Amino acid sequence: MSQTSQTAPRDDGAVGAVDPRLIVQEKGLSGYGDAFIRRVRGGELGSLPVIVGLIIIWIVFQILNDNFLSPGNLQSLSLQIAGMGTMSVGIVLVLLLGEIDLSVGSVSGVTSAILAVLNVNQGLNPIVSIVAAVAAGAVIGAIHGFFFAKVGVPAFVVTLAGLIGWQGLQLRVLGEKGTINFSYDGFIASLSLKNLPQVVAYGLAAIVVVVFLAASLLEYRRRSANNLPPRPMAVTIALTVLLAVGVFGAVIVLDQAGGVPILPVIFVFFVIVMDLIMRKTKYGRKVFAVGGSVEAARRAGINVTAIRVSVFTISSTFAAIGGVLMASRLLAVNQSTGASDVLLNVIAAAVIGGTSLFGGRGSIYSALLGMLVIGSITSGMFLLSVGSDVRFMVTAIVLLASVVIDSLSRRSRNQAGRG
Repeated sequence: MSQTSQTAPRDDGAVGAVDPRLIVQEKGLSGYGDAFIRRVRGGELGSLPVIVGLIIIWIVFQILNDNFLSPGNLQSLSLQIAGMGTMSVGIVLVLLLGEIDLSVGSVSGVTSAILAVLNVNQGLNPIVSIVAAVAAGAVIGAIHGFFFAKVGVPAFVVTLAGLIGWQGLQLRVLGEKGTINFSYDGFIASLSLKNLPQVVAYGLAAIVVVVFLAASLLEYRRRSANNLPPRPMAVTIALTVLLAVGVFGAVIVLDQAGGVPILPVIFVFFVIVMDLIMRKTKYGRKVFAVGGSVEAARRAGINVTAIRVSVFTISSTFAAIGGVLMASRLLAVNQSTGASDVLLNVIAAAVIGGTSLFGGRGSIYSALLGMLVIGSITSGMFLLSVGSDVRFMVTAIVLLASVVIDSLSRRSRNQAGRG
């Protein structure tokens, strides 16, 4: 047998060549299980630490207060994380470049102010107002990207200036009154106050499961046709069942509290779409390439400047969308919108969720998982009547632990030759 290839039997009895450098060298559950163990030992932890941590957090808070996992509290948690979670989606992309965006809180604030002025003060159609606010966010992001990628100003300085400058513009847009309230019966308010019809909620859950299964079977067929070891069918079935239990379980639980809110559905929709873009498109691969090595990306023919500008544009766009969702949740926009701990929580969620601060490694699902961790800590502390001082300290410890794990796993990858 050659040292550069080995054989593996195909399902139809034929023999295909399998490169031993592939992570999965054998077919079946044993090969898949061995590959998982090798990845973990090599520092490829993925979302495993945050999932384990989230389970522990839920168990602890449920023991301390049996209302924590109640339908009502879980519904409140889903509404609580939607706005900042959507903002964190854009931050994940920036972190994948190995950069930082300190302006997202201020961007969400100024775009929310634009939304409120256009919709409430000027009487503009709510959809048009939302589009204008999101477009303003995109323009702001493009400005940040231009100064960073074209002029060469460090992203830290550019976005720090944005943090200060856009907050000042927010105060100017809101005017002397400083607060604009949305109509309780209006479209903006309905995003957080109304729930999906039951048939729609269950229909969406079924679509998610069916699409996942279809995509998995298509991938299985494609890899088999190219003599590559596919994911074992037993694993595919198990993952599909696990997804179905999770999705339908969430719908059932939230339905007991009155229904599935619209805000978290919007948040999850953006997570799924952006994850597919990052994993399945050339653009996503280019972002990972630039984050992994700028010079290597340039030599591969990637327009690094365009990628950097686009990422900061996307980041501010999601900051604007998150600002719209937060304004809907609060039914108002004021001078403190987007301020306080919004920026810190948005960045912390991406890091806690598993996105590396060193660039080139991470997942869009980091925004969802990390925000669930932060939201769960906040919700649990509230139920226990614990002050914000303790909540901040606990969140800081979780954030530090996440960065330590990232650093240790990065060292393990380097030692295993996967850095």
